[in-house]
Amino acid sequence: MTETASAPRIIVTGGAGFIGSHTVVALEEAGYAPVIVDDLRNSRPEVLEGLERILGHSVEFHRIDCGDVQAMQAVFSQPVHGVIHFAADKAVGESVAQPEQYFSNNIGSTARLAGMMRERGVQHLVFSSSCTVYGEAGELPVDESAPIQPAASPYGFTKQACETLLRYSHRAAEGALGVALLRYFNPIGGHPTAEIGELPLGTPANLVPYLTQSVAGIRSELTVFGSDYPTRDGTCIRDYLHVCDLAEAHVAALRWLERAPGMLDVFNLGTGEGSSVKEVISAFERATGKSVPHRFGDRRPGDVTAIYANAEKAAQVLQWRTRRSLDDCLADAWRWQEKLKG
Repeated sequence: MTETASAPRIIVTGGAGFIGSHTVVALEEAGYAPVIVDDLRNSRPEVLEGLERILGHSVEFHRIDCGDVQAMQAVFSQPVHGVIHFAADKAVGESVAQPEQYFSNNIGSTARLAGMMRERGVQHLVFSSSCTVYGEAGELPVDESAPIQPAASPYGFTKQACETLLRYSHRAAEGALGVALLRYFNPIGGHPTAEIGELPLGTPANLVPYLTQSVAGIRSELTVFGSDYPTRDGTCIRDYLHVCDLAEAHVAALRWLERAPGMLDVFNLGTGEGSSVKEVISAFERATGKSVPHRFGDRRPGDVTAIYANAEKAAQVLQWRTRRSLDDCLADAWRWQEKLKG
């Protein structure tokens, strides 16, 4: 597709979400023109206002389902340089209760979007995948060659299935579609302006937003699920990276696709280091001066003991590494929570 002289348009599905909104900022800073496609089922209109305050102008926005082919025709009516695909249902527990919804939405919308890209000749696709595809890894840190384990939930299966689908789409395109499959570890934090951040709807399922809401008095004390794991302090270990670092990785993946058109590859996105739940609590208290009310409970079904990334491939191929510390992540997460509380 022929590009105009203006900034290259990048469709960002789920662009009003946590990672998507931060990626919109990173794209703007890199000279692209992000186009948000989001039906706001898992986000709020206030995110668009926060983006406008950060960027100094509004972002092109379409309140539609990215899997609605007819509605998407308007988005594709102007030249599109690439797509970053975040949009998906994402709650593990909900996926167990409603597997049909997850299969239809997550896999179906990805299939329709890839088909539209091939039809329109859009050459660059960056896909939001997850480290959940690895399950309980046999070796740590886990690299991209680790075996894909049977999914523990319908949500996890949809990520595996979408990766497989996009491999077939790439093959069918015969060099006309480049795909970067990005396997995230645990994004936390928020924009340093506190204009955008993580907005879980209902009770948070992830550690850091529940932690910050507990400190803010919105939730009861934080429950640490399990204190008897075979780790250095008995609590689970994860690889926590700043959402702004993760957003910049999407720009790096897009740049790589521009340098290597028609390629497909998979990349871990993490710090390369694991932090236990106890260490996250200590880091939060150190970074903010706030005490975290918490207690220890039983293990939670489905939680793996430890997983953290070998991110050297992303460093070598995408020329990307994380730059922000765990303390930075938690200070920004608390700044965002304080603004919400105010």
